[in-house]
Amino acid sequence: MDDPDCDPRALAATYRRFDVVNRLVSAWGHVYRTRVRPQLSALGRPARVLDLGCGGGDVVARLAALAARDGLDVEWVGADPDSRALDAAREREGAGLVFTAQGSRELLAAGETFDLVLSNHVLHHLDAAGLAAFAEDSRALSRGSVLHADIARGRLAYALYAVGIAPLAAGTFLRVDGLRSIRRSYRAPELATALGAPWRVETPAPFRLLATAKGQARA
Repeated sequence: MDDPDCDPRALAATYRRFDVVNRLVSAWGHVYRTRVRPQLSALGRPARVLDLGCGGGDVVARLAALAARDGLDVEWVGADPDSRALDAAREREGAGLVFTAQGSRELLAAGETFDLVLSNHVLHHLDAAGLAAFAEDSRALSRGSVLHADIARGRLAYALYAVGIAPLAAGTFLRVDGLRSIRRSYRAPELATALGAPWRVETPAPFRLLATAKGQARA
């Protein structure tokens, strides 16, 4: 999927099916109930949330739907500099949910701030310098907290995904890119070391990591 010359039809199909895959494996339902909803509810005012590196937008769209069901007043922003991802994401755009073709540096330069910043499956794509910059930028954009979710590397996760993804993989990059992502991902102690203080790394569900920190933007 990172190849700019990859098959656009397979790429579009992959973004569409991420909705199903992430519902099955990403644990965002649990993170919403235990982290996102309590933080947004406690504000006592309309909130603003950023999904940084949103890809096809399925995670932020799901969170937006959950928040709307719970009666929360939230502006959701999905940001990704990849125009191919944004083409898929904008099909999900609607009331309270917008997408922008920007990265963290562009958002900071524009003076943007949010009550919560999150990401899904971004960290394992970054080299050491990119990870440090992404972590720093995400804290600078958040007035509240930062939640970065990713895969926990492991042989069992690899084996289960290789078998379990088969029914959804035809005509997509789900199998090849998914297995590559697991190989490139971190174990919890590795990610904690790579991020350093003040980040904390938790395991909210099997085969999942959640890196958390307080934001630094002015309220």
